[in-house]
Amino acid sequence: MASRSTSTGTSEARERLLRTASELFYREGIHSVGVDRIIGEAGVTRATFYRHFPGKEDLVEAYLGVEDANIRGAFAAAEASGAEPKQLVGLVIEGLADDVARHHTRGCPFINAAAEYPDADSGVRRAVAEHREWFRSELESVLTAAEVEDAAGAAAQLVLLRDAAMVGGYLDGWERVRPAFTEAAVRAAGVRG
Repeated sequence: MASRSTSTGTSEARERLLRTASELFYREGIHSVGVDRIIGEAGVTRATFYRHFPGKEDLVEAYLGVEDANIRGAFAAAEASGAEPKQLVGLVIEGLADDVARHHTRGCPFINAAAEYPDADSGVRRAVAEHREWFRSELESVLTAAEVEDAAGAAAQLVLLRDAAMVGGYLDGWERVRPAFTEAAVRAAGVRG
């Protein structure tokens, strides 16, 4: 079966594999989902899988890459809104809350992956660390532009609050956790209007 390429140059089979794996990994856990199941549900051959991903860990890294790209895209969209710096902080906080409500109802995919890959030197853990460093740095940049005192400290608090909100939202329900997250995030950012 020949795979046609999409406009971005990646094959439809690769995209199906990645989409299927992403759904299964997030819903059921990475180690509990085998390659054979991913292949079967994606409707591709084993050879096609290995042509795109030399091993399961490569697929996991690609899954985390999609998650990373999604949040980077959300930041880029917020920044492109033309909002004033303090308004942008509010947009980012609301965007983080919306992301948890819509896409991350079972916790943080990066934390979940880190829990399943305890070796800090693995490619998966490096991908997690790179994402978290970028996320913290991006928050600090947004907070610095808004002239938040101790932007680095506020960014660290927002990372921690988001981590907690994702876990709390999964365990207690997002409708219960969202108001507390938003209030704490606004307070940590120091941008209440």
